[in-house]
Amino acid sequence: MFAYIVRRLFAVIVMLLVVILVTFGIFFAIPKFTGSDPALMYVGKQADPAAIEGIRQKLGLGEPILEQFWNFVRGIFAGRDYASANDSVHCPAPCFGYSFRHESPIWPELTSRLPVTLSLAGGACVLWVTGGVLTGVVSALKRGTVWDRTAMTVALSGVSLPIYFTALLSLAVFKYKLGWVGGEYTSFGDDPGSWFGGLILPWVTLAFLYAAMYARLTRATMLEVLGEDYIRTARAKGLAEPVVIGKHAMRSTMTPILTVLGMDLGALVGGAILTETAFSLPGLGQAAVAAINERDLPMILGVTLITASAVVFANLVVDLLYAVIDPRVRLS
Repeated sequence: MFAYIVRRLFAVIVMLLVVILVTFGIFFAIPKFTGSDPALMYVGKQADPAAIEGIRQKLGLGEPILEQFWNFVRGIFAGRDYASANDSVHCPAPCFGYSFRHESPIWPELTSRLPVTLSLAGGACVLWVTGGVLTGVVSALKRGTVWDRTAMTVALSGVSLPIYFTALLSLAVFKYKLGWVGGEYTSFGDDPGSWFGGLILPWVTLAFLYAAMYARLTRATMLEVLGEDYIRTARAKGLAEPVVIGKHAMRSTMTPILTVLGMDLGALVGGAILTETAFSLPGLGQAAVAAINERDLPMILGVTLITASAVVFANLVVDLLYAVIDPRVRLS
């Protein structure tokens, strides 16, 4: 088990370096090689030549590309100074970039919005995994019944309906018409009750989409597992049906569910853009939308790094859970 964990941790370190390299290439190297001016992308098309040259000096865009990459990586761990002939600004570690539009490092802005996104993603994840997996298991065990057909019809509706439609519809009904839910987002430390009331509707709306997908995936996987020889052997040995399902069938069923969960949850840590925008939640998704509208490239870069890193770490957790569910994975 220890060797397995070490291998996974080493793979995570390598993957994070690849993420940083690819992100740097997208935002710095590719524009340079395609003839675009990265400095112009940072200050906007209406900037004067003096401002563009100042940004070019601060970012070191005239230096060799490998030196730019080294400065970029070093800034994440040790901070960075953005200096030109006229002025200099310091970006403390971890420096994910400096917004020249707002004259501030982007890391404090990212960390202030991250708890909102984590609250949204975590709460919705509990709902969709619990509801989706239970619905899929029951549908597989009651295949062909009214419950199965009804549950899969609802799941198909959940997959088909776009999130912005269900979000606006739920707002119109449960907030504005019935008044069952609270108003704006409140920090958990300030008021846990208001925090829960402000997030319950976004949780349910986001979970409805994902629970539908997980229900269909669980049902299909469970039906396949129930036809395996070792399930028939367990039943032939006289084991109780709850033991057969819970101890044997669910282990194999959870493997693909964990795979998808790692990708979904990691991506949501970068911001559920449509959900946060519809419910006016000040999370990373809303920050990404605002940065795109303002062409605030450092903020887009920071959200991209956080999202990619979250996917990597979420898949690390999934790999460790694989080893718990299926011991054979530790030897592979």
